[in-house]
Amino acid sequence: MSGIFVGVDGSDHSRLALAWALREAVQRRMPLTVVSVRPAPVRPATDIYWGVPDLPADPRDEGAELRALREFVDKVADETGETVPDISLVMEKGDPAEQLIRASRDADLLVVGSRGSGGFARLLLGSVSSKVVHHEASPVVVVR
Repeated sequence: MSGIFVGVDGSDHSRLALAWALREAVQRRMPLTVVSVRPAPVRPATDIYWGVPDLPADPRDEGAELRALREFVDKVADETGETVPDISLVMEKGDPAEQLIRASRDADLLVVGSRGSGGFARLLLGSVSSKVVHHEASPVVVVR
């Protein structure tokens, strides 16, 4: 798979990255793949020290997550006025930076926001975008 890949997490920064990627995909006449990564559940400290198993898996409906991603993409596309003929949605589980780096192996261009939904407002570059920039396999655009 090739084309433009964009990582989104629903934050304002990922909204800006998606809008930029939509415009770029139209301008370059390239397919767009929107990647959303749900982090793996946090393991409780008791598992580390006493071998208590993980908490039950997240009971959320994956279909609902995919529908929410589609709504997010459609809303941003409406805001930009762009229509990309070939948009794919990818839902992954795991470490967001690692999944985006893996996706960049197949991409002509990877687009990420400068910050995600993390809580450090003063940072100019978030941990995921920083890691992606340093370990990517394709050109990366970080949208501020």
